[in-house]
Amino acid sequence: MVTAADLPEVKALLIAAARSGRDLSYSEALLALGHRFSRPKMRALCRLLDAIDDEARAAGEPELAVLVVRESDRLPGQGWWVGRRDAPPAWTGPQAAAFVRDLQALAFSHWQR
Repeated sequence: MVTAADLPEVKALLIAAARSGRDLSYSEALLALGHRFSRPKMRALCRLLDAIDDEARAAGEPELAVLVVRESDRLPGQGWWVGRRDAPPAWTGPQAAAFVRDLQALAFSHWQR
């Protein structure tokens, strides 16, 4: 199972992705941690992504969870969108994709320096 002990490894995985200028699917992220995709493991990963973004905000860094996306549309899952005040009203479609690309570009730029 994905646990809090995996946080440093997940953060390193996301920083490597940002430095490479690419996103990761939930499945790719779990496989990199040595797990097959399952809903419980994905939910555990999402809790770590929230913690990583909390740390990033505290450090004045761009968020990294935006780099973990669904394979189907390359957008973060619904849980990432919930409670966001800066997001467009729809969680899918061109506006959502543009919003995600902008946040991903911030992460890429920051970690490629």
